[in-house]
Amino acid sequence: MNDQTPEAPHFPGDDSILPFHLERAGMRGRVARLDRTLDAILGTHAYPAPVAALVSEAVLLSALIGQAMKLRWRLSLQVRGEGAIRLIATDYFAPAREGEPARIRAYASFDGDAIDATAAPFPQLGAGVVGVTIDQGPDMAPYQGVTPLTGDALSAALEVYFAQSEQLATRFSIETALSETPGAAPAWRGGGVMIQQLPGAGGAAPDAPSGEDGLMSAEDVVGLEGREDDWKRVAMLLATVETHELVGPLVAADQLLVRLFHEERPRVWPAQPVRFGCTCSAARVEAALAQYPAEDIAEMIEADGLIAADCQFCGASYRLDPASLSSGD
Repeated sequence: MNDQTPEAPHFPGDDSILPFHLERAGMRGRVARLDRTLDAILGTHAYPAPVAALVSEAVLLSALIGQAMKLRWRLSLQVRGEGAIRLIATDYFAPAREGEPARIRAYASFDGDAIDATAAPFPQLGAGVVGVTIDQGPDMAPYQGVTPLTGDALSAALEVYFAQSEQLATRFSIETALSETPGAAPAWRGGGVMIQQLPGAGGAAPDAPSGEDGLMSAEDVVGLEGREDDWKRVAMLLATVETHELVGPLVAADQLLVRLFHEERPRVWPAQPVRFGCTCSAARVEAALAQYPAEDIAEMIEADGLIAADCQFCGASYRLDPASLSSGD
């Protein structure tokens, strides 16, 4: 007799990102569905519910944004707060070769004693910022941008980032849930839609931006382009999406687009598969530790003469010989 609880079923379209274009409105977008990927990320850590909710949202945002960019290597999000939840970090790695899946990983740092398991997640970040880093590889300098934690969700703060830093009107709709399938272990599922108005000729910045703290909003950006009607129409359609449609799996991603935007003439491209993936290795840990002064290395040595190091993303543990650090490799 097998006492192991079966895994939750995997459905077509799960763990993928579907690119689309709305021809009538001149907008692009992405639909992301993550199930085993999200469950692997959260299953590595026993996060309280508010932390798990924010990590899930950050992972979906990273997938949506990362796949929309002409990314050669990595998109990173770092959310830093002054509240009970102090840090959420994600990395989205573009496929190394055509046909391969993209990889994504994430972790959070928080004060477990200060977390309120019954309260809304986003306010538990407190005041803080979201940092966006686009790293195209060792031959190019990374691009970095920062925006305050505004609004009532991480997605709202990223909408402000795109309006303020990129002058791109952007809207997200994201949902996550702990799904329970009869006969299978509970498993995390998440889904999200991003719409983004393609850049046009542009115009002068508004005298008084309408966002919080004097920052530009998506509505300010579409005002520059003179395309308010298209934006309002598509944003209103997106606002009708329901949780079960975003999370799936009964409504496929392409079916969701037809349901929401059939009059906008949606056109889709092949979906990008995604999986959980970490880039840590003993060699990378050695290279990082080799940058520390000898006196700091000496303080890290444990009773057995080795140095212990754990990966915060995947939980992998490494036991390293201090002698291997001398080369600085």
